[in-house]
Amino acid sequence: MSTHRTSTAFVFAFPAIVSAFLAAVTPAFGQAEPRPPAVTVTGEATLSQAPDLAVLQAGVTRQAKTAREAMASSGEAMKAIFAALRQLGIADADIQTSRLRLEPVREHRDGRPAVIIAVEATSLVTVQVRAIDKVADILDRMVAAGANLVTGINFTIDAPSKLLDQTRADAMADARRKAEIYARSAGMKLGHALSIAEGHVARPLVRTLAAREASMPVAAGEEKLTLTVTVSFALLP
Repeated sequence: MSTHRTSTAFVFAFPAIVSAFLAAVTPAFGQAEPRPPAVTVTGEATLSQAPDLAVLQAGVTRQAKTAREAMASSGEAMKAIFAALRQLGIADADIQTSRLRLEPVREHRDGRPAVIIAVEATSLVTVQVRAIDKVADILDRMVAAGANLVTGINFTIDAPSKLLDQTRADAMADARRKAEIYARSAGMKLGHALSIAEGHVARPLVRTLAAREASMPVAAGEEKLTLTVTVSFALLP
């Protein structure tokens, strides 16, 4: 009998122990640690780098009496342009047809309703040029092959991420400098970073070359990439 009573006492005692344990630890889990005062700032840094990639867009526009004739004329000219690009060593992966357009050409005569007098076919190709010093020559060769439409050139940096590593460190240092000013002004000390968020890398506006300038020298200049980082720092007494 004694054994039976001991076992029963243990069974009833165990839930009580668990309840007591939960009662003791629940407040600890339920109470969030107070968040320290913080200051949030945005740091900025700029990378100046010569571009290593030029993206050209050029092509042909042809008019004919019928759509078939216009497309055929445009197609022959584009074949000559593709051949010229390959002769210059441009890889097929860097040559892409970017626009095909076919539309009627209308003419207004003596105030009467417009009439269709021809059909115009436009074909554009986008070319990635990795040898910046050859851009002017490539444009001239495309024009010589039949291109009569140059919509623009965009100079850029092909893979900027690794180049931005030092810029990231500079932006972080700029953020810390600003935060320290605010901390001193508030009579406090700057603590560790609570959060770090990298912002968008700002690029300059696209620089373009008009069609009439295709035979002129091309200057790539420098690209400026501006990186921002938003950081929250703890403030200590």
